[in-house]
Amino acid sequence: MADRPWPTRARRVLVVGALALVGLAGPAAAAHATTPSTAAPATVRVSTAAAPVLALPGAAPAIAAPAAPTPPKPTTNPTTKPGVSVVVDPNLGKPSQTVSIILLLTVLSVAPAILVLCTSFTKIVVVLSLTRNALGTTTIPPNQVLAGLALFLSLFIMSPVLSDMNDAGVQPYLKGEVTQTQAFDAGVKPLREFMMKQTRPAELATMVRLSDQAAPAKPDDVALTTLIPAFVLSELKSAFIIGFVVFVPFLVIDVVVSSVLMSMGMMMLPPALISLPFKLLLFVMVDGWGLIATALVQSYH
Repeated sequence: MADRPWPTRARRVLVVGALALVGLAGPAAAAHATTPSTAAPATVRVSTAAAPVLALPGAAPAIAAPAAPTPPKPTTNPTTKPGVSVVVDPNLGKPSQTVSIILLLTVLSVAPAILVLCTSFTKIVVVLSLTRNALGTTTIPPNQVLAGLALFLSLFIMSPVLSDMNDAGVQPYLKGEVTQTQAFDAGVKPLREFMMKQTRPAELATMVRLSDQAAPAKPDDVALTTLIPAFVLSELKSAFIIGFVVFVPFLVIDVVVSSVLMSMGMMMLPPALISLPFKLLLFVMVDGWGLIATALVQSYH
C-alpha cells in the first residue's frame, strides 16, 4: 500500500504534459491556416494542342509540354529594297495547259482537211490510183496501201515546210514569246509560200476572178480562202497529166493484144486477161513504182 502514490503521481505528470503539448500545437495550426503561403507553386497551363505523348501500358498518362510557337517569317518587299534579287517564274507568259490542249484538239480535228488540201497528198494519191487502173488491177494494191504510201511521200516532201512552220510559229508560241495571232501569221507563211510556188497562174486567176475581189498586188496579199482552192485545182491538173503519161504505154499494150486476138479470131477471149501479164512484166522491168515516186518528188523541186 505504501508504493501506490508513485504511479498516481506519474500518471498526473503525463496528463499535464499532454495537455501542455495540445495547447502549444493548437495556436500554431490556427496561425498556419490563416496566414497565406508565399511559396505556393505557380499555376501551369497546358495547351490542348500539345504534341501527343506515347504512353506505355500500365504507366500513368504523361502531359506533354506545349510546342514552341513558330516565329513568323519576315516579309520583304523586293520593290522597295534595292539590291534584292527577284526570281522570275519561267512559266510566265507561256500558254496554259488548258489552252494548249484546246489548240491541239482543234488542229487534230482539221488535220485531215489540211493534209488533203494543203499538201502534196492529193496529187500523189491520184497518180497512184491512176497507175493502178492503168495496170488493170482494180483492187491491187489495196486502197490502204496507196493511202499509206501517199501519206509518207507527202511527209517526205513537206518535211522542210513543216520544220519551218514549227520553228517560226509553234515553238515561239509555246515559249510565250509571241501571241496567237503572231504565231499563226508566222507559222502559215512557209505553207503559203509552198502552195503559191506550186499553183499555176491560170488557176489562181480563176479563183481570184470567182471571188469578186481586186487582183492582189503581191503574192502575200492572196487570201488563204482563194489560194487553197487554186492550189488543189493545180494539183489535180498536174496529177492527171502524170496519169496520162503513165497510161500511154499500157494502152499500147492493150491495143497490140486486142489486135493480135482479133487477127487470130479469138473475139470471145477478153484482151485484159492476156495483156495483164505483159503490163506487169513491163512495169516491173522498168521499176515503175520507183519511177513514179521519183517523178512525184522531183515535181516539187
